Amino acid sequence: MFGEHRYSVRATWTGDRGSGTSGYRDYDRSVTLAVPGKPELPASADKPFRGDPARWNPEDLLLAALSECHLLSYLHACVGAGVVVLGYEDDATGLMVEDGRGGGAFREVVLRPRVTVAEESMRGAAEAMHAQAQEWCFIANSVNFPVRHEPTVIVRAD
Repeated sequence: MFGEHRYSVRATWTGDRGSGTSGYRDYDRSVTLAVPGKPELPASADKPFRGDPARWNPEDLLLAALSECHLLSYLHACVGAGVVVLGYEDDATGLMVEDGRGGGAFREVVLRPRVTVAEESMRGAAEAMHAQAQEWCFIANSVNFPVRHEPTVIVRAD
């Protein structure tokens, strides 16, 4: 069954220092992201863009969305393939390049999942399920840059 799913978030700028956006250096990039029923997320611009490095920035959030979406799609694919996943970690990286005109774009994201499976006989299927997860990942299917995978599969040591 196909369906449409709508999402909403409220982004509230909290960085007025008293004079609004009277100048580029006169305001803070602090933002609060809120979704009903969930904890608020403190956000900002990235540090090179005068943001607060202690807060999540849009680039962090995009990378996190790609990593988590692949993880969840992968776990689902593994269930269908009979692969018992016991652990999953991903050290994802992304490359964004500024265009010199005030904008920029991500050029690629590399996911590096380290997956622990229950048995050696599951290794091949565990490796193959990354391709299925890529096909199913809503976020990866929504971006216009490559999302590459460099997975490692580990068999649980008994």
